[in-house]
Amino acid sequence: MSSSNRPLSPHLQVYRPQITTTLSILHRITGVALAVGTLLLIYWLAAAASGPSAFASAQALVGSVIGRLLLFGWTFALFYHLCNGIRHLFWDAGYGFEMRTAERSGLAVVAASAVLTVASWIAGYTMMGGA
Repeated sequence: MSSSNRPLSPHLQVYRPQITTTLSILHRITGVALAVGTLLLIYWLAAAASGPSAFASAQALVGSVIGRLLLFGWTFALFYHLCNGIRHLFWDAGYGFEMRTAERSGLAVVAASAVLTVASWIAGYTMMGGA
């Protein structure tokens, strides 16, 4: 078999996607999302330091529907990456490698991330007076 005809590894036609694979990929994606979201945070902070008109423009972007969706996604990415990082710390200590435990802890990470995201947004809107 020539090297141009050989399948890449992991070969998606051979391996069935598992929850651990999906969560690993999601961990990497959320890491990239956090880096990109940090650029938005830097823009907002730079605008705040630049003056009222620049800050008003940045606040209009962040306060728009698109901006809030991006912030919501960034919040989920933050909590997912945090919770999954804690899961990885347990793995580094040698715990949780059994398939059933790995699947359950993965589902717990997703659930905790969703709950923490929604709870933080509820708390934020409550502190703002429901704006």
